[in-house]
Amino acid sequence: MERKAFAVWNGSIREGSGVLTTDSGVLSETQYSFSGRFEDGIGTNPEELIGAAHAGCYAMALSGNLGRAGLNPEKIRTDATVTLVKKEAGFAITAVHLDVSAKIPGADNETFQRVAEDTKMGCPVSQVLNAEITLEAKLEA
Repeated sequence: MERKAFAVWNGSIREGSGVLTTDSGVLSETQYSFSGRFEDGIGTNPEELIGAAHAGCYAMALSGNLGRAGLNPEKIRTDATVTLVKKEAGFAITAVHLDVSAKIPGADNETFQRVAEDTKMGCPVSQVLNAEITLEAKLEA
């Protein structure tokens, strides 16, 4: 399976801007720019998109792993905080923190925590990132 997206950038790094498009059409010439990435400008940015991809991947993987453990989640919410740091050689994504809350009827916290932690490095997006990945998981009542 392959998924495709493309970016078009016009102009210099600071004054220019670009658009992102995915084959699915979910993103269609979605604006991104220096100010949207490093300031409070309009548009998305690569780190935000990585966060969304990681949150979505983790939530789906957790649902599957919970199902294999005999638990049927009603709702899983995953927030991903992506940390971008300026280093000597440029910028680097150094960390992603996943904050997860889940409503799972009949689940005990010990099993939920174990499955949540086991899932942390199991989703494909976690595996592709060269960053520290941390997790805080809460089981809702």
